[in-house]
Amino acid sequence: MTKLTFTAHPYLLGFEQLERLVERTAKSGNEGYPPFNIEQNGDTAYRITLAVAGFVESDLSITLEDRQLVIRGRQVDEDDDRIFLHRGIAARQFQRSFVLADGVEVTGAALENGLLHVDLRRAMPEAVVQTIKIRKG
Repeated sequence: MTKLTFTAHPYLLGFEQLERLVERTAKSGNEGYPPFNIEQNGDTAYRITLAVAGFVESDLSITLEDRQLVIRGRQVDEDDDRIFLHRGIAARQFQRSFVLADGVEVTGAALENGLLHVDLRRAMPEAVVQTIKIRKG
């Protein structure tokens, strides 16, 4: 059985980077924590919301590199001199990755009531028609 790829189709030219993005997303290792929502707010706006109860702003980082939005959380486990009779809430870390299309920009982020909101906007490209001159060869 042969693996069908974007680059194997004769009408799809220059999509090698898209194929790499799809493979990278599949390997990103996103687990089920933390849960998240993705909303569309209008034609060009999106919001990713992650449930990050117990995290403070300094525990979180948001980076954008090569069209990949990476949200990380790292809590410090403070073992003062507390004695737990039951410990069901553990300090933990996470990483969530999202691949953004060309023209999608992060416009801001806010932490509110245990929810981290990351707002995105997609710029609408102008339609361009280009005429190619045919030269005599």
